Amino acid sequence: MTGAVTVLVGTTKGVFLLRSGAGRTGWQVSGPHCDGWNINHVIADPATGALYAAGGGEFHGAGVWRSTDGGETWVLSLLANGMMDAMLAADPGMAAYLGRGPMPDAPFKGRISALWSLGLSGGVLYAGAKPATLFASRDGGETWEEVEALSNHPSRPDWEPGGAGLVLHTIVGDPEDAAKLWVGISAAGVFATEDGGASWERRNRLSNEGDGHHDHHDHSHGEGHELGFCVHNMVRAPGGGDLMYQQNHHGVFRSPDGGRSWHPITAGLPSDFGFPIAVDPADARRLWTFPLNGDTQGRFPPGASAAVYRSEDGGESWQAMTDGLPVKDCFFTVLRQAMAVDRASPTGVYFGTNSGSVFASRDRGAHWHEIARHLPTVLSVETVAA
Repeated sequence: MTGAVTVLVGTTKGVFLLRSGAGRTGWQVSGPHCDGWNINHVIADPATGALYAAGGGEFHGAGVWRSTDGGETWVLSLLANGMMDAMLAADPGMAAYLGRGPMPDAPFKGRISALWSLGLSGGVLYAGAKPATLFASRDGGETWEEVEALSNHPSRPDWEPGGAGLVLHTIVGDPEDAAKLWVGISAAGVFATEDGGASWERRNRLSNEGDGHHDHHDHSHGEGHELGFCVHNMVRAPGGGDLMYQQNHHGVFRSPDGGRSWHPITAGLPSDFGFPIAVDPADARRLWTFPLNGDTQGRFPPGASAAVYRSEDGGESWQAMTDGLPVKDCFFTVLRQAMAVDRASPTGVYFGTNSGSVFASRDRGAHWHEIARHLPTVLSVETVAA
């Protein structure tokens, strides 16, 4: 496939859709959608064409918006009410002025404050929340149920929040086995199920292989045999087996066995800190990440010079890809869900910034073009064939 692509962009002021012409050129911007909600993640169901957008916050509440007409119209499934509903209930005059009353009590009112992630597996739509909770919908996002086995995991009392709180921010499925699912929680680590969510295993163990450079372990959370519990993002490589890659708060890691053991592959990168990671759907050993200078150093590109780093050998070596990127006085951040790939040939790579730009490469990262600017803060980027 070398034709058009739509980039799905979640921002602090709603969803934006960037649609390309043939050859992934001539980008047009549509939005904002979803009533200006804070949208943490937008995905598409390739089987039905439906779009789903998860987000919210203390004011609006937590919910999933869905569109079945390519983003022209959106319907909200509210999982938890926010302060706005309480305000409207207490002030009929404001409700009349706004032309709407408070929403009915949502099923998880008072339990969660926002939704952070979405995932599809075996026809089931999953949503990850803050505080860390996993929900499942079997009717296209209309109704939701809590995945209680994860909520009741024996380690739950020891889960500690990351910088943004205790959030379930990454959901990864196996296209060949719907019973398999992985989630990332900051700062509790990686959890996996192989029985459709009936039971969960915590998977944070380091492999026995040495990496030949200094220790990247998160000693504030992990033990000597575990990587840091603050996983930032995680992807599963294509093909057979359970090859996975993870960007952690303290480095980049590779797992050949579905997260049962993790091997550090940070050597060759300019820092061990960053948020996104992406893998080529056509090549399990090609991956991309966007290093930042550090947790407490500003969280911008090292040397204020933007670079996407690409590996062609599963993280054994890395190459900086800078052509078309701002390589001087660059202070933006690329957040955990804000990098994605398409399924064209050659593979396209996309990322969004907290300064409101979206960059695209049609040649696996070799050359970059800014396809949108002056958007609100970009929180997520995904793609779908147009």
